[in-house]
Amino acid sequence: MNIEQYRDYCIEKKGVTESFPFDENTLVFKVMNKMFALAGVNNFEFINLKCNPEKAIELREQYEGVTGAYHMSKVHWNSVSIKGDIPDKLIYQWIDDSYNLIVSSLTKKLQKELEGL
Repeated sequence: MNIEQYRDYCIEKKGVTESFPFDENTLVFKVMNKMFALAGVNNFEFINLKCNPEKAIELREQYEGVTGAYHMSKVHWNSVSIKGDIPDKLIYQWIDDSYNLIVSSLTKKLQKELEGL
């Protein structure tokens, strides 16, 4: 996976926006203004994804390329190595899981607004 494939996959999801709220290197993807994925564009080696707390621990134990996300809540966020042994197919699934986790946490009003997009 490269940065363009990652970006294309994230941005095609319903209700997703992209921005650089922290600095000119950190590309953040949000659904309905809530973060679900981010990565450095100058050094695309890791992506940070939101994760169910129990699953986050399980993935860290199972994959060497998954760690608690740097500068983020390690309870809810994992850093996933793009350069490691994790297949792209699995990383795409984790992006979907992160997106769906955020969507399911939205208020009913926001979920309905998202459906209408």
